[in-house]
Amino acid sequence: MNWKGVIPAVTTLFNQNGEINQTWMKKHLQWLMGAGCTGVVPLGSLGEGATLSSDEKRTVLSLSCEAIGTEGFVVAGVAALSTREAVKLAQEAEKIGCHGLMVLPPYAYSSDWFEMKSHVRAVIESTDLPCMLYNNPIAYKTDFLPAQIAELAHECPRLEAVKESSSDVRRIAALKELLEDRLSLLVGVDDLIVEGIDAGAIGWIAGLANAFPKESVELFRLASTQAVEETWKLYRWFLPLLRLDTIVKFVQAIKLVQEEVGAGFALTRPPRLALTEAERSQVQRILKKALSEAVLAPSPFPR
Repeated sequence: MNWKGVIPAVTTLFNQNGEINQTWMKKHLQWLMGAGCTGVVPLGSLGEGATLSSDEKRTVLSLSCEAIGTEGFVVAGVAALSTREAVKLAQEAEKIGCHGLMVLPPYAYSSDWFEMKSHVRAVIESTDLPCMLYNNPIAYKTDFLPAQIAELAHECPRLEAVKESSSDVRRIAALKELLEDRLSLLVGVDDLIVEGIDAGAIGWIAGLANAFPKESVELFRLASTQAVEETWKLYRWFLPLLRLDTIVKFVQAIKLVQEEVGAGFALTRPPRLALTEAERSQVQRILKKALSEAVLAPSPFPR
């Protein structure tokens, strides 16, 4: 498993009837890889994994592996209400052929370190796949502190990476200090990518890459090579879009951007509803300005 570079947390595309649009998803995944992404993460928060049935999750993982082939890596997002269910999904992902797992805390239960450690450790140890811990205390109300992550890393050899989405760039430095190179550190908040790389991150689980993969890959490359002037030029252009990844309705916003650039559909599953007219207009204003001031030549979605 290669944890370096841009690894989009991919959206799940739906038809008008609410079913998964497998044809478009495969095209979308291949487009991302063609833009230089390292791999993809299906079934994450952005992928609306919580709204998918077990059969649908298997379908998404299977089509992801088929679409990616040998061109990159598929990291299955593993989240469930129970530890038993999460372990079962992890094992299904291994059978399907995924290359790694992104392990989340339970959807609706947040507790102390003892219980949360027990949950994620059970998932990590249930397969032979390399794992990435997903720390997002804002969304899941469970905060894996650097010292706790270090403890888990020492006990679980298959834990190889951390997706840090606390929005606190100091966490990257703290993990680097505690673990040196024991874990690969990845940024999970789009508008913190340049700062995260400066602090020691080597990967980006990106959201807006679903619509702008070429720009995401180039921004990551520039930030990694410390090309300050070029990095800031692209980052300044990209930031208004990247900030959409941090709002409550980030799934709807990113999917709308995808639709507007011809790379997907804005349809989401309830409880997520379509953006209000005011919200939609605001996203469209941000996108229109970005497209009119593009720093890089566009990379159109294949028809």
